[in-house]
Amino acid sequence: MKNPPARAPAVSERAGACGGDTAKTLRARGAGQAAGPAAARVTVLGAGLAGCEAALWLAGQGAAVRLVEQKPLRFSPAHKSEGFAELVCSNSLKAERPDSASGLLKAEMRLLGSRLLMAAESARVAAGGALAVDRDRFSAAVTRMVLQTPGITVERREETAIAPPEGEAVIVATGPLTEGALAAEIARLTGGQSLSFYDAAAPIVTAESLEMQRIFAASRYGRGEADYLNCPMDKAEYEAFYEALRTAKRAPLHTVDEGAQALAVYEGCMPIEVMARRGADTMRFGPLRPVGLTDPRTGHRPWANLQLRRENAEGSLYNLVGFQTNLVFGEQKRVFGLIPGLANAEYARYGVMHRNTFLNSPRLLADDLSLKEHPSVFFAGQITGFEGYMESAACGLLAARGALARLRGQPFAPPPPETMLGALLGYITAENKDFQPMGANMGILPPLKTPVRDKRERYAALSARAQNAMRAWAGR
Repeated sequence: MKNPPARAPAVSERAGACGGDTAKTLRARGAGQAAGPAAARVTVLGAGLAGCEAALWLAGQGAAVRLVEQKPLRFSPAHKSEGFAELVCSNSLKAERPDSASGLLKAEMRLLGSRLLMAAESARVAAGGALAVDRDRFSAAVTRMVLQTPGITVERREETAIAPPEGEAVIVATGPLTEGALAAEIARLTGGQSLSFYDAAAPIVTAESLEMQRIFAASRYGRGEADYLNCPMDKAEYEAFYEALRTAKRAPLHTVDEGAQALAVYEGCMPIEVMARRGADTMRFGPLRPVGLTDPRTGHRPWANLQLRRENAEGSLYNLVGFQTNLVFGEQKRVFGLIPGLANAEYARYGVMHRNTFLNSPRLLADDLSLKEHPSVFFAGQITGFEGYMESAACGLLAARGALARLRGQPFAPPPPETMLGALLGYITAENKDFQPMGANMGILPPLKTPVRDKRERYAALSARAQNAMRAWAGR
């Protein structure tokens, strides 16, 4: 990797800057300690979920890894912590049931040796059937893993060039908020073929500010423990909230593009006010769906229901589930205060919105996640169109395997299309004129040879087939 001589790499870390860990110093070990002079050499740009997963897997295979992270020298509009694998939008890593798409993805990742799932287990907070984490503890655990892994050298600096030396590879995992000189470099390599979407994060409120007499604890259909706080609304309360939300003032989007408010919004992380404008009942079939819940005050299902998910292990902070937003801060307090239980809510973090940039992956990427025109340059994570935290990390595992195979002169066969990872990879690399990021879902898997009418049984069969195929592909 060629860099201006004035940018000397910093290779030291403080655990105290990684989201609440102890203040002792953690040493970043040099690549030569584990890899040796003949090891494959890979530079990974970005210490998000995809970059960390890729670096950890490569080091475990004996590669010499240089992990370059711009924080704390420079932060994106959405990132605040110096730690690695910082979660921005939500602290939920979604469902764990193997007959769900998210649960299947996690099962496949475990078969591939995911280290980030181990970190997630160490930072788990109660969330019913979902895997949710204390985001600070999760980041600290991942940071500690990376810094203590032989074979990984960490460089805290901003990269501006993508030019791997002969016989080496680069994995670009800088995320959809990539900007500045590096974004310009990516545009140069790809001929400017990228797509822009707007993404949003949900607010976080303090537990002590909630009106608990209006709230009840429960998980949908009684699954697991009563891990969610529920704010039930009757029809009149919902309609008043809907009208206020539909006309609330939105914050301006910080971009040079005129007409930015009309730019594409990613469907999987849609601002709640955009959803409201699609119809009066759209939210009731989305994040405010009341199914599987009974309000103990009335003995009936609410007309609509907002769920609050624990944000940290102490239970002092709660996330408004599905309430990604771009309302101005004052409007968030006013409009969300109409929801029962939130009238006096204190906001530890207001919702924000930012532009995400994704590659036009179907045109640009080969099935090993390398650029077709620059085969020693690989991409990983949400910048490719793998949408979601675990999807991003899983993409890091695939890019790492592709890069190592290329450096060792070995063929790379993508995961079978029957697997969730194979289906996602196939989706982002197949010809698609209307390409948009995609998260794990059962709809992208090939149908079963023998149809199964019951949805739960069908998903269980698809999951079993996928896991068997992944075991064979991974040699497990």
